[in-house]
Amino acid sequence: MPQEILTSSEEETEHFGRKLAARLSAGDVVYLVGDLGAGKTALARGVARGLGALRGQVASPTFAILHEYADRGGAIVLRHLDLYRLEDRETELAVLGLPGSVEGAPVVVEWPGAAIRQLLPPTLELELKVLPDEKRQIRTAPPLA
Repeated sequence: MPQEILTSSEEETEHFGRKLAARLSAGDVVYLVGDLGAGKTALARGVARGLGALRGQVASPTFAILHEYADRGGAIVLRHLDLYRLEDRETELAVLGLPGSVEGAPVVVEWPGAAIRQLLPPTLELELKVLPDEKRQIRTAPPLA
């Protein structure tokens, strides 16, 4: 059964991402599913900051498709994919060099589709939903321990 977390602001969604980062290891793949404006990038920003990424570095990679975030020492701490603009075809994803190009750090994927599931199956899937009064519902599958 999925677990549900409620957040009341972008800052709370980001805070949840920072807490989630403590549970992630290199090779973990987290899918972020939800409509535009559901808080996927805020959550990814929290994960990146929780893993030690430099402040101000995290933004939606919609036009770049893949962003890599590093810590002060230059080590890649998170890879962030946004597949919104890609058609769901293996050939387009193969151009990115997946899955090999995302090894060595956790990966957060916004807008995953069927083709990415074959290349990078999720360790964790988070479904974000906008609720009234700017609240967000985050469903986790599997539940967080």
